[in-house]
Amino acid sequence: MRQKKRTIRMTGLRSSARRGTRAEDLRQQLADEIVRGILAPGTALDETELAGRFGVSRTPVREAIRLLGASGLVETRQHRSALVARPSQEQLAAMFTVMADLEALCAGYAAVSMTARERRALETLHRAMAPLVREGDPQQFHEANVEFHALIYAGSHNPYLAELTAMTRSRLSPFRRAQFRTLGRLSRSYGEHELVVDAILKGDQTTAAAAMLGHIGTVEQAYLQYVDTETATAASA
Repeated sequence: MRQKKRTIRMTGLRSSARRGTRAEDLRQQLADEIVRGILAPGTALDETELAGRFGVSRTPVREAIRLLGASGLVETRQHRSALVARPSQEQLAAMFTVMADLEALCAGYAAVSMTARERRALETLHRAMAPLVREGDPQQFHEANVEFHALIYAGSHNPYLAELTAMTRSRLSPFRRAQFRTLGRLSRSYGEHELVVDAILKGDQTTAAAAMLGHIGTVEQAYLQYVDTETATAASA
Protein backbone atom coordinates (compact mmCIF):
# COMPACT_ATOMS: atom_id res chain seq x y z
CA MET A 1 0.00 0.00 0.00
CA ARG A 2 2.81 2.40 0.82
CA GLN A 3 4.40 1.90 -2.59
CA LYS A 4 1.05 2.54 -4.30
CA LYS A 5 0.67 5.85 -2.50
CA ARG A 6 4.17 6.84 -3.57
CA THR A 7 3.35 6.11 -7.18
CA ILE A 8 0.17 8.19 -7.06
CA ARG A 9 1.92 11.07 -5.37
CA MET A 10 4.84 11.13 -7.80
CA THR A 11 2.65 10.91 -10.90
CA GLY A 12 1.93 14.61 -10.57
CA LEU A 13 5.61 15.40 -10.95
CA ARG A 14 5.82 14.16 -14.52
CA SER A 15 4.27 15.43 -17.70
CA SER A 16 3.11 12.95 -20.31
CA ALA A 17 6.19 13.84 -22.34
CA ARG A 18 8.43 12.97 -19.40
CA ARG A 19 6.86 9.54 -19.12
CA GLY A 20 8.51 9.03 -22.45
CA THR A 21 7.65 7.63 -25.84
CA ARG A 22 9.43 4.57 -27.18
CA ALA A 23 11.69 6.84 -29.23
CA GLU A 24 12.59 8.80 -26.10
CA ASP A 25 13.34 5.57 -24.22
CA LEU A 26 15.64 4.49 -27.04
CA ARG A 27 17.29 7.91 -27.11
CA GLN A 28 18.08 7.65 -23.40
CA GLN A 29 19.46 4.12 -23.72
CA LEU A 30 21.67 5.01 -26.68
CA ALA A 31 22.75 8.30 -25.10
CA ASP A 32 23.82 6.44 -21.96
CA GLU A 33 25.88 4.01 -24.05
CA ILE A 34 27.55 6.91 -25.88
CA VAL A 35 28.29 8.79 -22.67
CA ARG A 36 29.69 5.64 -21.03
CA GLY A 37 31.87 4.91 -24.06
CA ILE A 38 30.12 1.64 -24.95
CA LEU A 39 29.36 3.20 -28.32
CA ALA A 40 32.61 4.88 -29.31
CA PRO A 41 32.86 7.99 -31.54
CA GLY A 42 32.69 6.99 -35.19
CA THR A 43 30.49 3.94 -34.54
CA ALA A 44 27.79 3.57 -37.22
CA LEU A 45 24.21 3.38 -35.97
CA ASP A 46 22.33 1.10 -38.33
CA GLU A 47 18.55 1.49 -38.04
CA THR A 48 17.76 -2.12 -38.95
CA GLU A 49 20.32 -3.52 -36.53
CA LEU A 50 19.10 -1.30 -33.68
CA ALA A 51 15.46 -2.13 -34.40
CA GLY A 52 16.26 -5.83 -34.12
CA ARG A 53 18.30 -5.32 -30.97
CA PHE A 54 15.53 -3.46 -29.15
CA GLY A 55 12.61 -5.35 -30.69
CA VAL A 56 10.94 -2.32 -32.27
CA SER A 57 10.21 -1.00 -35.74
CA ARG A 58 12.62 1.34 -37.50
CA THR A 59 10.35 4.35 -36.91
CA PRO A 60 11.18 4.94 -33.21
CA VAL A 61 14.83 4.12 -33.95
CA ARG A 62 14.92 6.78 -36.66
CA GLU A 63 13.32 9.32 -34.31
CA ALA A 64 15.75 8.42 -31.51
CA ILE A 65 18.69 8.99 -33.83
CA ARG A 66 17.21 12.35 -34.87
CA LEU A 67 16.93 13.35 -31.21
CA LEU A 68 20.51 12.26 -30.57
CA GLY A 69 21.61 14.39 -33.49
CA ALA A 70 19.89 17.41 -31.93
CA SER A 71 21.91 16.75 -28.76
CA GLY A 72 25.18 16.60 -30.67
CA LEU A 73 25.71 12.92 -29.87
CA VAL A 74 25.19 11.69 -33.41
CA GLU A 75 26.28 12.96 -36.81
CA THR A 76 23.58 12.22 -39.36
CA ARG A 77 24.52 11.72 -43.01
CA GLN A 78 22.09 11.63 -45.92
CA HIS A 79 21.41 8.10 -47.19
CA ARG A 80 24.09 6.66 -44.88
CA SER A 81 24.22 5.32 -41.32
CA ALA A 82 24.49 7.95 -38.59
CA LEU A 83 27.77 8.07 -36.69
CA VAL A 84 28.34 8.47 -32.97
CA ALA A 85 29.85 11.92 -32.40
CA ARG A 86 30.51 12.41 -28.70
CA PRO A 87 31.55 16.02 -27.87
CA SER A 88 35.12 16.60 -26.75
CA GLN A 89 35.89 17.59 -23.16
CA GLU A 90 36.59 21.13 -24.37
CA GLN A 91 33.20 21.33 -26.07
CA LEU A 92 31.45 19.97 -22.98
CA ALA A 93 33.26 22.44 -20.73
CA ALA A 94 32.13 25.30 -22.96
CA MET A 95 28.52 24.08 -22.89
CA PHE A 96 28.53 23.64 -19.12
CA THR A 97 29.87 27.19 -18.71
CA VAL A 98 27.03 28.63 -20.76
CA MET A 99 24.52 26.33 -19.03
CA ALA A 100 25.62 27.57 -15.61
CA ASP A 101 25.29 31.22 -16.61
CA LEU A 102 21.86 30.71 -18.19
CA GLU A 103 20.50 28.75 -15.22
CA ALA A 104 21.89 31.33 -12.79
CA LEU A 105 20.03 34.05 -14.69
CA CYS A 106 16.83 32.02 -14.55
CA ALA A 107 17.16 31.44 -10.80
CA GLY A 108 17.89 35.10 -10.14
CA TYR A 109 14.92 36.26 -12.19
CA ALA A 110 12.70 33.61 -10.63
CA ALA A 111 13.56 34.91 -7.16
CA VAL A 112 11.99 38.28 -7.99
CA SER A 113 9.38 37.23 -10.59
CA MET A 114 7.75 34.00 -9.39
CA THR A 115 4.16 34.23 -8.23
CA ALA A 116 3.19 32.86 -4.84
CA ARG A 117 1.61 29.87 -6.56
CA GLU A 118 4.78 29.16 -8.54
CA ARG A 119 6.89 29.36 -5.39
CA ARG A 120 4.62 26.87 -3.64
CA ALA A 121 4.82 24.51 -6.62
CA LEU A 122 8.61 24.68 -6.60
CA GLU A 123 8.82 24.04 -2.87
CA THR A 124 6.32 21.18 -3.08
CA LEU A 125 8.26 19.48 -5.87
CA HIS A 126 11.52 19.94 -4.01
CA ARG A 127 10.13 18.31 -0.86
CA ALA A 128 8.67 15.45 -2.91
CA MET A 129 12.14 14.67 -4.26
CA ALA A 130 13.51 13.87 -0.79
CA PRO A 131 12.13 10.28 -0.75
CA LEU A 132 13.81 9.65 -4.12
CA VAL A 133 17.15 10.47 -2.52
CA ARG A 134 16.52 7.97 0.25
CA GLU A 135 15.47 5.32 -2.26
CA GLY A 136 18.57 5.96 -4.36
CA ASP A 137 16.70 5.90 -7.66
CA PRO A 138 18.74 7.96 -10.17
CA GLN A 139 16.20 7.68 -13.02
CA GLN A 140 13.22 8.92 -10.98
CA PHE A 141 15.35 11.65 -9.46
CA HIS A 142 16.50 12.68 -12.93
CA GLU A 143 12.89 12.94 -14.15
CA ALA A 144 11.84 15.05 -11.16
CA ASN A 145 15.03 17.10 -11.51
CA VAL A 146 14.14 18.02 -15.08
CA GLU A 147 10.79 19.32 -13.86
CA PHE A 148 12.44 21.16 -10.96
CA HIS A 149 14.66 23.14 -13.30
CA ALA A 150 11.82 23.67 -15.78
CA LEU A 151 9.76 25.35 -13.04
CA ILE A 152 12.63 27.75 -12.42
CA TYR A 153 12.99 28.51 -16.14
CA ALA A 154 9.28 29.29 -16.38
CA GLY A 155 9.43 31.22 -13.12
CA SER A 156 11.94 33.63 -14.62
CA HIS A 157 9.01 35.04 -16.63
CA ASN A 158 11.38 35.67 -19.51
CA PRO A 159 10.22 33.37 -22.35
CA TYR A 160 13.30 33.92 -24.49
CA LEU A 161 15.68 33.10 -21.63
CA ALA A 162 13.58 30.06 -20.68
CA GLU A 163 13.63 28.75 -24.26
CA LEU A 164 17.36 29.31 -24.67
CA THR A 165 18.10 27.61 -21.35
CA ALA A 166 15.88 24.63 -22.16
CA MET A 167 17.58 24.20 -25.54
CA THR A 168 21.03 24.26 -23.95
CA ARG A 169 19.92 21.83 -21.28
CA SER A 170 18.66 19.46 -23.98
CA ARG A 171 22.16 19.33 -25.46
CA LEU A 172 23.64 18.45 -22.08
CA SER A 173 20.84 16.19 -20.86
CA PRO A 174 22.65 12.84 -21.32
CA PHE A 175 25.67 14.13 -19.43
CA ARG A 176 23.61 15.65 -16.64
CA ARG A 177 21.68 12.41 -16.24
CA ALA A 178 24.88 10.34 -16.06
CA GLN A 179 26.19 12.29 -13.05
CA PHE A 180 23.39 10.88 -10.87
CA ARG A 181 25.13 7.50 -10.97
CA THR A 182 28.03 8.93 -8.97
CA LEU A 183 28.03 7.69 -5.38
CA GLY A 184 26.28 10.16 -3.07
CA ARG A 185 25.34 12.53 -5.90
CA LEU A 186 21.56 12.43 -5.29
CA SER A 187 21.97 13.67 -1.74
CA ARG A 188 24.41 16.42 -2.72
CA SER A 189 22.20 17.54 -5.59
CA TYR A 190 19.21 17.75 -3.27
CA GLY A 191 21.24 19.85 -0.83
CA GLU A 192 22.25 22.21 -3.63
CA HIS A 193 18.60 22.50 -4.67
CA GLU A 194 17.76 23.41 -1.09
CA LEU A 195 19.99 26.49 -1.29
CA VAL A 196 18.40 27.56 -4.57
CA VAL A 197 14.84 27.05 -3.33
CA ASP A 198 15.52 28.86 -0.06
CA ALA A 199 16.89 31.90 -1.89
CA ILE A 200 14.00 31.97 -4.38
CA LEU A 201 11.40 31.72 -1.61
CA LYS A 202 13.09 34.65 0.14
CA GLY A 203 13.16 36.69 -3.07
CA ASP A 204 16.96 36.95 -2.88
CA GLN A 205 18.05 37.36 -6.49
CA THR A 206 21.80 37.50 -5.89
CA THR A 207 21.92 34.44 -3.63
CA ALA A 208 19.61 32.43 -5.91
CA ALA A 209 21.82 33.11 -8.92
CA ALA A 210 24.99 32.27 -7.01
CA ALA A 211 23.51 29.06 -5.61
CA MET A 212 22.44 27.90 -9.07
CA LEU A 213 25.82 28.80 -10.57
CA GLY A 214 27.51 26.67 -7.93
CA HIS A 215 25.02 23.85 -8.46
CA ILE A 216 25.71 23.55 -12.19
CA GLY A 217 29.43 23.71 -11.49
CA THR A 218 29.16 20.64 -9.26
CA VAL A 219 27.00 18.92 -11.87
CA GLU A 220 29.90 19.19 -14.32
CA GLN A 221 32.39 17.91 -11.75
CA ALA A 222 30.12 14.99 -10.84
CA TYR A 223 29.85 14.04 -14.50
CA LEU A 224 33.64 14.14 -14.92
CA GLN A 225 34.01 11.99 -11.81
CA TYR A 226 31.52 9.52 -13.28
CA VAL A 227 33.51 9.34 -16.54
CA ASP A 228 36.77 8.77 -14.66
CA THR A 229 35.16 5.93 -12.67
CA GLU A 230 33.70 4.30 -15.78
CA THR A 231 37.04 4.58 -17.60
CA ALA A 232 38.93 3.03 -14.71
CA THR A 233 36.39 0.21 -14.45
CA ALA A 234 36.58 -0.54 -18.15
CA ALA A 235 40.39 -0.54 -18.04
CA SER A 236 40.48 -3.04 -15.21
CA ALA A 237 37.89 -5.36 -16.75
